[in-house]
Amino acid sequence: KWRSSRCYPWMAGKAGCPQGGVFRNMTETVLGRETSARARLLLPAGVRPLSVDWLRAGSIVLYHLAAMLALLPWFFSWTGVIACLVGIYVFATLGINLCYHRLLTHRGFVCPIWLEHGLAILGVCCAQDTPARWVAIHRRHHHHSEDQADPHSPAVNFCWGHMGWLLLVNRELNPIGIFDRYARDLLRDPFYAAMERNFLYVRVNVLSWPVFFGGGLIAGWMAGDGIAAAVQFGLSLLVWGVFVRTVLVWHITWSVNSVTHRWGYRNYETGEDSRNNVLIGLLSNGEGWHNNHHADPRAARHGHKWWEFDVTYLSVRLFGALGLAREIVEPSAHLNAQRES
Repeated sequence: KWRSSRCYPWMAGKAGCPQGGVFRNMTETVLGRETSARARLLLPAGVRPLSVDWLRAGSIVLYHLAAMLALLPWFFSWTGVIACLVGIYVFATLGINLCYHRLLTHRGFVCPIWLEHGLAILGVCCAQDTPARWVAIHRRHHHHSEDQADPHSPAVNFCWGHMGWLLLVNRELNPIGIFDRYARDLLRDPFYAAMERNFLYVRVNVLSWPVFFGGGLIAGWMAGDGIAAAVQFGLSLLVWGVFVRTVLVWHITWSVNSVTHRWGYRNYETGEDSRNNVLIGLLSNGEGWHNNHHADPRAARHGHKWWEFDVTYLSVRLFGALGLAREIVEPSAHLNAQRES
């Protein structure tokens, strides 16, 4: 089965998404105001400064501590480094960029349901929340970009936009509230609804750990290494392939929220302060062309100029060539007229 592309209910009547139409570009009409560049914002109204989300904050600290084991030579292996780099593409580019963001959030293309669910599991292994909550928060970001209701605007301060918003409880991001408005379409699918129950997404993520460790252990044993050397090799894959990779992916994703709303160039006037940042664009495999994305959120292609390299979009096109993706949304033709001189 293929999931159809549609206009999200909360966008109906917004720019580029008339009643019964297809969502295209909502920034100008949704904001309905001129945004002062770099205007300082207050914390979102639902945030209490001392209300720490201990579960999330503790997980972030533990992952960073585990990743620091990579500094010890005993945990190093070139295979582990390769597992980390390949994992950034497999789990982050395919799981987060392509699936969570361009497919589930913006419906920039459609693919078979079995492939969508498989890609979503890759995203879950990045420990960036359930698919439905990730999608809901990102849609809210577009709906309220650069105003107080934006969940992670760096206009509060850079650290808040980068990761501070994850450490404090925000009552406005309560699943009961944001799911109904921003993720109702996703939660009609029992697969995504199940991810919200009994910490299933956490269990899926943790189950990936023994895959890396066990794979290294078995490979070392089959290569004739002693048990100690095989354990060491397995732990190197676990540390580099899971913890280092996850922390790197976190900071790359968080940099899209923070850096690309502070530094870079703009191809389009979008009513907020999104930027295209070359470094983040390359590190994130295309997510850092953020001004382009805010100009046309639904487009599967974020790199609009020939040199704005977008590995994620190329991956979508590869799926299309294999018959696994269709209805791939290209940037709107009207954007050329909006491009800033």
